[in-house]
Amino acid sequence: METLPLQLEPGQDLHSTLAELAAQQQLSGFVLGVVGNLSQACFRCPGQQQPTLMQGELEVITLNGTFSPSGVHLHLSLSDGACQVWGGHLEPGTVVLKGAQLLLGLSGLPVAPTSQKPVQEPVHVSERVELAVLPGCPWSLRARQLLERLTIAHRLETVETDERFEFWRQRSGMKTFPQVYVDGELVGGYDDLAELSLQPWFRALGQSTAGSMRAL
Repeated sequence: METLPLQLEPGQDLHSTLAELAAQQQLSGFVLGVVGNLSQACFRCPGQQQPTLMQGELEVITLNGTFSPSGVHLHLSLSDGACQVWGGHLEPGTVVLKGAQLLLGLSGLPVAPTSQKPVQEPVHVSERVELAVLPGCPWSLRARQLLERLTIAHRLETVETDERFEFWRQRSGMKTFPQVYVDGELVGGYDDLAELSLQPWFRALGQSTAGSMRAL
C-alpha cells in the first residue's frame, strides 16, 4: 500500500479538496489518520435529510471512510469548545481553521514492472531538478511556485497524455503528482519537496542555476 500525506491550508473545504484530488489524479483509497481543526463543520446525522452546520473552533477527532474518482464517503467526528463530541456523514462546507494534516492510504495502484526500466530522457546538466506536474492539480502548482520562488532551474513537464502519464508512473512507481527528481533520483511529491527546500545545499541551487528553466 502506498501512502500520501496531505496538508490542508486555512479556508480549504475538507470534503471538496479530497473529492477534487481523487477525481483529478484518479485516486482510490481511504483515510488513515487526521489531525487538525475547523472553523465550520457540515455533517449529516443518521436519519436526517438536512445537514447539521456548526461554527466555532472545532477540533477534528476522527475522519473515516473512502474516496475514489467517483466521489467520497467519509464520516467525521469532532469536539466543540465544551468538549462535546459531534459527528456524522461529512458534507461540503466543512472548512479548515488553522490547518489539517491527513494521511491517505492508496489502494488499487498498478505496480510498476521491475524486469525492465523505462528509458529515461536526457537531462540538461544545468537542470539538476526535474518536475512533472498535472494540469489543474493544486499540489503541482505549489511545487512550481516553490521552485520559482527559490529561483531553482528545473526541467518541467506538464503531463497531458496517457503515454506520458505511463512514462512517469513507470519511472517512479508513483501514480500521484507532482513528481520531483534531483540528479535523476526520485525525491517524491510536494511534501517531500517542501522538506527538501529547507536544506541549505538545495536552496543554493537557486544561486547557481538561476534563470535557466525549461519546459518540455
